[in-house]
Amino acid sequence: MGTLQIGTASWTDRTLLASGWYPASADTPEKRLAYYATKFPVVEVDSTYYGPPAEQTSRLWAQRTPDSFTFNIKAFSLLTGHPTKVSAIYKDLRPETDKKNVYPDDVPPPAYEEIWSRFLSALDPLAQAGKLGAVLFQFPPWFGIRRSNKEYLLEVAARCKPIRPVFEFRNASWFDGANQNETLDFLRAHKLPFVGVDMPQGHKTSVPPVLAATADLAVVRFHGHSDKWTSKDIHEKFGYDYSHDELSEWAPRLRQLANEADRTQVFFNNCYSDYAQRNASDMLGLLEGVEGD
Repeated sequence: MGTLQIGTASWTDRTLLASGWYPASADTPEKRLAYYATKFPVVEVDSTYYGPPAEQTSRLWAQRTPDSFTFNIKAFSLLTGHPTKVSAIYKDLRPETDKKNVYPDDVPPPAYEEIWSRFLSALDPLAQAGKLGAVLFQFPPWFGIRRSNKEYLLEVAARCKPIRPVFEFRNASWFDGANQNETLDFLRAHKLPFVGVDMPQGHKTSVPPVLAATADLAVVRFHGHSDKWTSKDIHEKFGYDYSHDELSEWAPRLRQLANEADRTQVFFNNCYSDYAQRNASDMLGLLEGVEGD
């Protein structure tokens, strides 16, 4: 039986702070992170998708959490091919353009290489403290299954080494028919960790809820089933409260996955109010019950 860690994506969402989940005594960022770490052993940092972290921030995270605590970091949007605000790029590396959003090809190659270098080096304090779990590379909906994209997965793994990248797809072509086995076999052959997801179905960005251990690390992310998945309001998009029955159906699947990997991480990304925290706590209880069967 491998290690199974449950946590949430973010601990700082404004609607979470307003929900009353934190005690009144947790009235500073330092105290809130410390309180979160008493409830869960792992957290996913999603803010790093919108803007790369500062090394000093990583150092503070490491200092403010127990030795056994783990941070997963979401990769900066430019590194996954998403449109990225010019203002989010390091000031001295911003391309000269009238565009508000840019893609990797809009950035001069030397600057692109430096962005990669700075992003990864900012994580050094977490790595040195033994608190860096993995870096999540969530690819855009247009990142479909083809040779060049498979090659990019290998490029990412090489760039990140010895940091572990984990890969989440938002294009169903990776799972269409025989492609699903091809995708999982490719990841296994190169020991690349796959991120399974639970998310609304029937949308262009939808992928099926496939769980698979393709390396010693397996990851699952719960995005909820909001009927406003296409909303630009992030709280409408992810504002979904899983029922106990829904989570009960997932518990044995997660336990089985944990049997197939050395470490399995589960993150609740339904970040509205205290939904993610309550659902994560509920899942912890359910998994303890499954474990005892």
